[in-house]
Amino acid sequence: MDIRTIQLKKTILENNDKDADLLRAQMREEGTFYINVMSSPGSGKTTMLAGTIRLLQKLDGSLRIGVMEADIDSDVDAQTIHRETGVPAVQLHTGGMCHLDADMSRQGLREIGSSDLDIVFLENVGNLVCPAEFDTGAEIDVVILSVPEGDDKPLKYPLMFEEADVVLVTKLDAMPAFDFDEQRFKENLRACNRTAPVFFISARTGDGMEDWCRWLMKTYNEMK
Repeated sequence: MDIRTIQLKKTILENNDKDADLLRAQMREEGTFYINVMSSPGSGKTTMLAGTIRLLQKLDGSLRIGVMEADIDSDVDAQTIHRETGVPAVQLHTGGMCHLDADMSRQGLREIGSSDLDIVFLENVGNLVCPAEFDTGAEIDVVILSVPEGDDKPLKYPLMFEEADVVLVTKLDAMPAFDFDEQRFKENLRACNRTAPVFFISARTGDGMEDWCRWLMKTYNEMK
């Protein structure tokens, strides 16, 4: 499949939450598990996604997976995902907007052919502010924090971590080089989100990846 770049149109719907609920119901009816991945730039989203897809394919070779990569410009991430995993990938250009909303998600899902896929990942635009404010219609929201960013980010960006259904702490192999306190991070996270499971992972070494993917498969199977 050639990589296509989709120019997204700004939604004119005022009630994004209502639209997101409609999209979520549509995805459930199709049997498509739609996952929104959010983080700051450079946290390792694309590397994590590639590693996750490869492991999911080992756990269940019948899974049909697709990825939507959202950025202001370029198609670097879509090219990387398709090259490293072989799954369908589309690049979504947001026209300068720092997030996706439900209607923009719908446009991307239409292009990637979500009805023919079991799991669709959205790699949202990289920042810890805007994406948390707009419901994309996804079934679950994954928030990534990399070790080099520091353990205080739940205190600085509480809405992002409040919205998380699951939190991944990436670049675990870099822990010795940074002043990142695992227990302090958990305490900071629980101040704004008491229920989201946390997985400490390294896509480079594979540490923690199997536990994360097994949790994801369990959640997917419960949705079906």
